[in-house]
This record gives sequence, C-alpha cells and structure tokens, in this order.
Amino acid sequence: MREWVEIRIGKDCFTQWRTAARRLFIQNVAPHEIDWRCAPGGFASGLFEEVAQQSHDRGPSLSGREAPHVPSAFLDLAEVICCHSSPLRLSLLYRLLWRLQEEKRLLSLITDPDVHEARMMAKSVRRDCHKMKAFLRFKEVGAPDRRPRRSFFAWFEPDHHVVARTAPFFQRRFTDMDWVIATPKGSAIWNGKELKLSDAPQANPGIVDETDDLWRTYFRNIFNPARLKIKAMQAEMPRKYWKNMPEAELIPELISGAEVRVREMAQAMATQPPLLHHRIKEAQAMATPKANVLNEGLEGVRQAAETCTRCPLYCNATQTVFGEGPENAGTMLVGEQPGDQEDLTGRPFVGPAGKLLEGVLSDVGLKRDRLYVTNAVKHFKFEPRGKRRIHQKPNMSEIKACRWWLTQELELVRPKIVVAMGATALSSLVEKRYKLSDLRGEAMEREDGGQLFVTVHPSYLLRIPDQGKKREEMQRFRDDLAKIRALGERAP
Repeated sequence: MREWVEIRIGKDCFTQWRTAARRLFIQNVAPHEIDWRCAPGGFASGLFEEVAQQSHDRGPSLSGREAPHVPSAFLDLAEVICCHSSPLRLSLLYRLLWRLQEEKRLLSLITDPDVHEARMMAKSVRRDCHKMKAFLRFKEVGAPDRRPRRSFFAWFEPDHHVVARTAPFFQRRFTDMDWVIATPKGSAIWNGKELKLSDAPQANPGIVDETDDLWRTYFRNIFNPARLKIKAMQAEMPRKYWKNMPEAELIPELISGAEVRVREMAQAMATQPPLLHHRIKEAQAMATPKANVLNEGLEGVRQAAETCTRCPLYCNATQTVFGEGPENAGTMLVGEQPGDQEDLTGRPFVGPAGKLLEGVLSDVGLKRDRLYVTNAVKHFKFEPRGKRRIHQKPNMSEIKACRWWLTQELELVRPKIVVAMGATALSSLVEKRYKLSDLRGEAMEREDGGQLFVTVHPSYLLRIPDQGKKREEMQRFRDDLAKIRALGERAP
C-alpha cells in the first residue's frame, strides 16, 4: 500500500508548487497520495530525497517517465489559483495536472467539477485583486517637507494572498512616492528603487490623516438615495472594506435618511425644460407672423409651422423642427420626430441618430445636402426625468395631426423617392396599416407616381445591445441606403 507524501510550500507558492508537481509527476505519485500543505519557510529540508526514497519502495523504477505537458492556459490558471486562501487549492491543481495528460481538452469542460472549482477560485482571486485596487486608501505619514519623497501607508484586508500579485499595479501607478501596503496576509514596500514583498502578517496601526474629512465630504455629496440598493452595496463593498474607509461611518445615517431625501429630491426635481427653451419660446411669441405664408412656397410653410398648435405637443416642445434640404430634392427621408438635440437646435437629425445616418449616407455615396430630411411629427414628445428629457413615441392622433405639414412638404418638394425610416414614418405616409418588416427593402409605387422605400430608423441601431446583432443590422441598413441610391440613379 502506498504512503502519503507531504509537501510544504510557503512564499512564492506557484514557483515552488510547479517544481514539486513536476518531480512528483515524474515519480508517478498519484494525486490521492499527496498531502499538500502551505506553511512558511518553503520546502521542508530533504523532502525530495524522502520522496525519491519512498518511490524505490513502490516497485519498478519510473525514473524514465516524461515530464508533464500542459497548455499555457493551465499555467496562467494555476498562477492565479495559487493566490487563493483555500488549503485545497494545490491538491486541485495537481489533480488537474494529472488528468490533463489524458484529457487534453479538460479545461474547456466547464461542467467538470474540478474545472468548475478551479474557475471559481480564479474568479474569487481576480475579484479580490480588483477590490484591492478599488478600495485601498493611502494615507500620508511623516513630515513631507523634511523628505525628498512623500511617504504613505495603506491598510487592506484581502480574502486571498493577492499582495504580491497586485503590488506591481501600485508600483506603476504611484512610482513617484514611497509607500507601504500592509495586510493580514503580508505586505509590500516601495522605496522608489525596489519593491519588497513579505508573507509576514501585519497589524493595522489605525493611521488617520486630513484627507479623511475630504472623503467624507465627497461621499456625502455623491450619495444618491434614489438609487440606494443596500444588498448591492453589501455585495460589492462588504463590511470589512467599510470599516477601513473614513466615509463608511456616514453610511448608516445616509441610509436611515434616504426616504426623506428622495421625497425632497422629487419636490425639487426640474419640471421645466432648459433655459434655452424659454428664450426661444419668448422670441417666437414676439415674432409677427406673415400673412398668407402658405402661398410663399416651402419657406412660407416652414414659417407657418413655427406657430403650429394642431396637437398638444407644441405646449412642451421648445420649437417646431421643420424639414430641411433642397426644394427640388429627388429623395426625401422621413423620420419619426425630433429628439432632444433637434428640439434645441431646430434642425432635424443632428443628434446621435443623425450622426449615424450621415455616416452611412457617406458610406454609400449619398450626400445629405442633396436630400430633403424631415420627420412625420414636428415637435419633440418627451417625459421629464430630473434634468433629462426622455423620448416618447408619438401616438396616432399626433401623427395624423402633423400629417398636414408632411403633405405640404411632399407637394412642394415632389421627391421621386420617399424613404420611410421607422414605423411612425410609415404610418404617416400610408393610410393602411403595415408591418415594417413586411415592406422593408422594397420599393412601392406612390399615388403621385413616385416610389416609397421602407427601412428602419437609425435610432433603432443605437439601441441594439448585442454587438454581433448590431453589426448585422448596420449592414442591412447600409444595404437599404445603397438600394435607395440605385433607385435615385435610375429615376427619370
């Protein structure tokens, strides 16, 4: 019966484990025969002589066995896992090493218990490194005017042995100052020339400095009670981090007063549009409307639309956003309604959707200044949320009320091709209800002899979260605009 082999590993865990694992594998020591132990002081003296002696008592010599072969991904994983605080981490790694010799694709089997456990350990270590970078606070020590370099101290309580792994990040970021990072699992010291690491556990000296008050002031001012999620706070910043941060003493007070503060914020919420809105409204009210502007062509219709009250949307919108472009344009693009930036500037398609549209037009060889660009609805419909105005889709009565203006544009411009971008534009241009997906990419005859082409609104592309789907839809939109260009070139 085989005996258990004991390995003791301390500082520089990964390097020592790798050396020990290689020798044990060559000697054909199975995973269940090894008791891996982590202790200060490195390898026990004479250990490998003892292992070699034991192997002679186990039968035929296996000294000719090849060294193990593993993918580089395993070495990267092992280096991370060696920082974990679990005493079982080294046993797990050797078990994976042993199995990889026969199961070459083992690491890709995420449902395998050993692989899953290894992934969870690595994830926990990486999260601990992230928390150390996020929550570690340096506090100045000593008299800065008496030293050529300022000196700082930081205390942190990690879950795992991540000091050596994370210290180089702080060395690169704070190379111009001397500092000490102390933790219960070791320390790191940077003196401007050398980074010194130690496994010896440290104690918290409880250092305070004048920046503690600044942190409290900052946190009190950025705390948003309307977005308070206590469980999320506890998950992302456990109590052990709170107790070492000066602003944490404010958290109970801020949480207890959150409900009252939310009510105060609701009462103080901005209920009016930006100041620019009022200035434009005042200028419109003082303007003297021309008589019979509808008889003055497209410019006359544009001026008449400035005082439009055909639907309630004019009450909150900053101004009418009429179409723009050549009066003899061969192609007219029709969108849904103005957005926030269009409402303030008075021009269609100047916001994010407009920039995307202009870029795709350029890609397919169309110039915006040769097109007539407008919207089915001429006023911005929105819902106020604090200081922001959130877009709302116009309803059918608002679309019908604004159809009169779109009809004037169509009659005056007389485009050969009309492009409906989105369902709202399609509803405004045709009486019958259609699904946009049924008509997209095809040209239809209009009653005036022109053609109607249907595609999506560019804002739809901006809202797609999946990047692969977004690239696919962007290409479809680009193809649609290329077809529009071809139609325009064939039109008489």
